[in-house]
Amino acid sequence: MDCTVGTGGHAELLLQHAPGDAVLIGIDLDEENLRITRQHLSQFGRRVRLFHANFSDLGEVLDEADVEPADVVLADLGACSTQLDDPERGLSFQVDGPLDMRFDPEMSTTAEDLVNKLSEKELADLIYAYGGERYSRRIARAIVAARKRERIERTTQLGRIVVGAIPSIVRRRRRGVHPATRTFQALRIAVNHELRNLEKFLDVLPEALSVGGRAGIISFHSLEDQRVKRCFADWIKGGSVRSLTRKPITPTTEEMATNPRSRSGKLRGIEKLR
Repeated sequence: MDCTVGTGGHAELLLQHAPGDAVLIGIDLDEENLRITRQHLSQFGRRVRLFHANFSDLGEVLDEADVEPADVVLADLGACSTQLDDPERGLSFQVDGPLDMRFDPEMSTTAEDLVNKLSEKELADLIYAYGGERYSRRIARAIVAARKRERIERTTQLGRIVVGAIPSIVRRRRRGVHPATRTFQALRIAVNHELRNLEKFLDVLPEALSVGGRAGIISFHSLEDQRVKRCFADWIKGGSVRSLTRKPITPTTEEMATNPRSRSGKLRGIEKLR
């Protein structure tokens, strides 16, 4: 199972290294990603079955597919590049687009809704909890002041507000990290309920994995990695799994050079014993 199949990059490698009769079940929230993946993996024919669902729904997908627990489960928790590069998805402050941030366009709440409707305290708490932004209160105050003048609807519009709220000396210290990075991360996590879905995924993962099966999770920020690390440690202590990664696997210098978005990735793996 590739529970965040995206455009099929990991799925293709899994199929290439799996036995010829192995079937891959791919899950993704984004219908457009599934369309691309369907074409990308067409060479594998009936060995590929794709489902429009959240990665946290892996148990329901297995039931719907009417198959046994999986031998391999992979979840790459990062946003897909097709989404990050599409201005209409509103995930980047680097290009102008609507303040959307939904992984699934069918979801009802957007980042624009949160930015314009939450109270100053709610915004500050959200930005601090999900982004670790120490200037969350200043940013929330600036957002509330700005939206009194006009509704905040665009990514670059919000980006300018955040930059203006952070002291210039702090911006200079954060070289290489855009001042709006943490705020945008926090809003994206909130819009897509990322941490809640991760916890649901971890709750059902042991039952979705066969004895002797292996699971790998790639996280991209500490809020995700802490949850994965803690959960894996509990299972290891209980004797139901063994660790495949004493320390998380991180990208090499060469990989980061060719794929800068991989730089914060951490892969942790386990094998189910019983």
